[in-house]
Amino acid sequence: LKGMVLFGAASISLEKQSINDLNVFPVPDGDTGTNMSLTIGNAAAELRKKAPATVEETAKITASALLRGARGNSGVILSLLFRGISRSLKGQAAMDGVSLANALQEGVAAAYSAVMKPAEGTVLTVSRLAAKRAVEAATEHNCAEYVLQAAIEEGQLALADTVNQNPVLKKAGVVDAGGKGFLVILSGMLSCLRGEPMPEGAEDQPAASIQDKADFESIDTESITFAFDTVYIVRKKSETVDLAPLRAYLDSIGDSLVIGEDDESFKVHVHTNIPGEALTESQKYG
Repeated sequence: LKGMVLFGAASISLEKQSINDLNVFPVPDGDTGTNMSLTIGNAAAELRKKAPATVEETAKITASALLRGARGNSGVILSLLFRGISRSLKGQAAMDGVSLANALQEGVAAAYSAVMKPAEGTVLTVSRLAAKRAVEAATEHNCAEYVLQAAIEEGQLALADTVNQNPVLKKAGVVDAGGKGFLVILSGMLSCLRGEPMPEGAEDQPAASIQDKADFESIDTESITFAFDTVYIVRKKSETVDLAPLRAYLDSIGDSLVIGEDDESFKVHVHTNIPGEALTESQKYG
């Protein structure tokens, strides 16, 4: 599992610019690939320092580092997907097809529950349909490689359909950037399982063809309501902090709200015009 995460991080590092070129939702800021790459790159850096003995330990290190290193909307959602995976693998020394499928399902549940207003045609849709297929595949053949391949194949179909589900993507003529990034990571993890060599260097990437890039000119940036993409982490006062009132407050002053958490801390992503007030309110919780 450690090798799979390292391979996934290397894979998205190579692809980050092509993913940036798709990024028009929730705002056209062209940074989804960079944010997802930096987020999982933090987990890869942490894993390289350690030699975890079980999948439980590996998943816990990964999820913790992802939360702390999460950048942007897509990074926080990615950290939530791995947070659910970690929760599902608690107490497990090894992972087979069934436990991998269950972990993917738990990851999706964690992401959906943390996103204030889940939108379809996004990474949420892609991960949900991929995990659903993984559970089916695990009943056909209890093998992690088989399950992951089936999940990726279903995810590719779901990704192709995002352009039809999300009006912003349809207007720009592209698939969802976050969904693409998630599948690039899963594909890297599968390549590791298959014993393929780790990709090296992101310098020699071919330029994206025009149909692989969003038509950013078609996007009306005047419709962006909030000026500041605000991301911060708070150390909790206690493990039992109830964040429901904070969610409601932050939703009232912004949008694109996602809160990821573990036992010790929580990370906020919100678009708002008053980031200082968001921070001040959050200090009540830690």
